[in-house]
Amino acid sequence: MSATLAAPNPTSVEMSKPANPTSRVVLASLIGTTIEFYDFYVYATAAVLVFPALFFPAADPRTAMVASFATFGAAMLARPFGAMLFGHMGDKHGRKTTLIASLLTMGIATFLIGLLPTYQVVGMLAPVLLLLLRLCQGFALGGEWSGAALVATENAPKGKRAWFGTFPQVGAPIGFIIANGLFLAINFLLPNHEDATARSAEFLAYGWRIPFLFSAVMVIIGLWVRMHLVESNSFRAAKAHGAVKRMPLAEAFHKNWRELILGTFAMLATYVLFYLMTTFSLTYGTTAASAKDAAASAAKAGKAFDASTFVPGLGFKYTDFVLLMCVSIVFFGVFTLISGPLADKIGRKWLVLWTTVAIIAFGCAFPLFLNQSGDPKFSGAMTMAFLVIGFTLMGFTFGPMGALLPEMFPTNTRYTGSAFAYNISSILGAAIAPLIAVWLWGLGNGSTVWVGMYLVAMSLITLVALLLTKETKNSDIYNLDEA
Repeated sequence: MSATLAAPNPTSVEMSKPANPTSRVVLASLIGTTIEFYDFYVYATAAVLVFPALFFPAADPRTAMVASFATFGAAMLARPFGAMLFGHMGDKHGRKTTLIASLLTMGIATFLIGLLPTYQVVGMLAPVLLLLLRLCQGFALGGEWSGAALVATENAPKGKRAWFGTFPQVGAPIGFIIANGLFLAINFLLPNHEDATARSAEFLAYGWRIPFLFSAVMVIIGLWVRMHLVESNSFRAAKAHGAVKRMPLAEAFHKNWRELILGTFAMLATYVLFYLMTTFSLTYGTTAASAKDAAASAAKAGKAFDASTFVPGLGFKYTDFVLLMCVSIVFFGVFTLISGPLADKIGRKWLVLWTTVAIIAFGCAFPLFLNQSGDPKFSGAMTMAFLVIGFTLMGFTFGPMGALLPEMFPTNTRYTGSAFAYNISSILGAAIAPLIAVWLWGLGNGSTVWVGMYLVAMSLITLVALLLTKETKNSDIYNLDEA
């Protein structure tokens, strides 16, 4: 049974002022998720641009791309295990120590990817090492988001939890801009003068490593910020009240199993949309629009071309498409921030629910936006519209999750419960999303109609979960489960 915590002994926990100043809360919650999504975008971009050639070169191009995405998705399988460990640590020993440990683990794994030997140097050991480090990334990420969301919401002023909950969420567009801006700069400095659509020898040799190595700088900054955090009042109050659980995960499964299930599926459409708008759209957008164009590009690079495995895309140059994404990602950031005050006003559940309805309509319109035929200028405008609308919807659905998932659980199982729901959803909605999207793209022989229907199907599941979820707008942040 749930109980609202009575005011603790003031000598044990000082309740008269926030545990952390607003500036520290913003930085501590923002820096970790910025690094998290920076690492995600760096890996996702490399999975499209270089990993198929450097780590899976024995396969045909399409199979190599699928293999590259498989290692990308494998990290999602490790995330629930990270959620269990870091969630346990966060609910039992505190948010601060856990956030430092997850950030450090993630930073080391990302840095080491930048040092990996390729298939040409060590053979099959190269993809095995890549997979192991990707699993380490996923394990660390299992505890990162939830901890950042708790830092924001547990330190938020009354009536502004959803607004504060958008601080970790806005790390996603910021991480995208940093990661892709860095890749664009490297591509500009190390161009392929013979074929602008291909990577240069210098880029493949060492240029791709720079973004992975650069993550060390961001991690050091993040560690410095988080070292200066103190525990939130709600966690310190739980400790003073003697309500910290010995096994938070077991408690969450026993008493909050309904919230675990609903939270998992409430996040499903968000994850699928996110991965379709980033990983899949980059692949689809930069794939040649015709077999003739693909054959010409392969000939310039001195590579064989197999028309039987070719599936057409939009035919954008990598730099052109990423610039379109960088412009549209601004809408993601802006509407993530807008979603916070809106969710504080009308409720988290209802904002996400109506956004999910809009995502269903958006999924049905995929073939209208993503059409390879016709005037290239018109195609470019429709692609831009696709990206802007998709990332706007992403802001409205992702922003409120920073408050919705943590608020579904009591203080003493909040880290574990929200982390587990968030990361199980990552398997259902993210680990397999790029693989399914690529397969459905091939099934449609270049058409995106089935990819859109996949988004629609996942969104309908989310819609049902949201209808069964209670509104958390007025939940008490000091709520405990004391049964």
